[in-house]
Amino acid sequence: MARILHLDSSPRGERSHSRRMTREFIEARMQTHPSDLVTYRDIGRNPVPHVDELWIAAAYTPLEQRTPELSKAISISDRLIDEFLAADLYVIGIPMYNFSVPSTFKAYIDQIVRVGRTFAFEPENTANPYKPLVLGKKMFVITARGSSGFAPGEHNEKLNYQDPYLRAIFGFIGITDITFIHIENDEFGGTSLAQSIAAARIQVAQLVA
Repeated sequence: MARILHLDSSPRGERSHSRRMTREFIEARMQTHPSDLVTYRDIGRNPVPHVDELWIAAAYTPLEQRTPELSKAISISDRLIDEFLAADLYVIGIPMYNFSVPSTFKAYIDQIVRVGRTFAFEPENTANPYKPLVLGKKMFVITARGSSGFAPGEHNEKLNYQDPYLRAIFGFIGITDITFIHIENDEFGGTSLAQSIAAARIQVAQLVA
């Protein structure tokens, strides 16, 4: 049995390719692993708040010294991190916005990448003061992109700030086992989009199997 955290970050509904593919992934997974437990969070349509000054103050104040105001400011982050840490496996739908991730997903990352919870800061270790705390996890990221050619060696590689950023930020907290599934050519539609969706479905089937 695995605990799965299923996240969608597209604001679209049925028109969302990433949302539809994460749902198909979860459905296929549950057919072969019916005892898995799935927690779902829709941050595309129910975004989490951005970090503010009180949040920062709370994050760097020891728990026993926090005022009620600071505890309240950090409470959503605590809840999101607890949920994140409880999972063994992540299935995340992320459309490409301006060659990176939507602001809603960046806000989510800012809430869960937190000192003392998902990474440690050890200033005495001057060579490498940061220590990841989220270990032994697996992540599947399903993206939807308007164009194509973002893979290494392809014509849009230099515009791809999505894959490298996600690998960097999740690797920073300890998640290095990340598989990407890309749906491309949304802006072109037609055969090119249909072929990309079909290829993504084949990849999902192989990964679930």
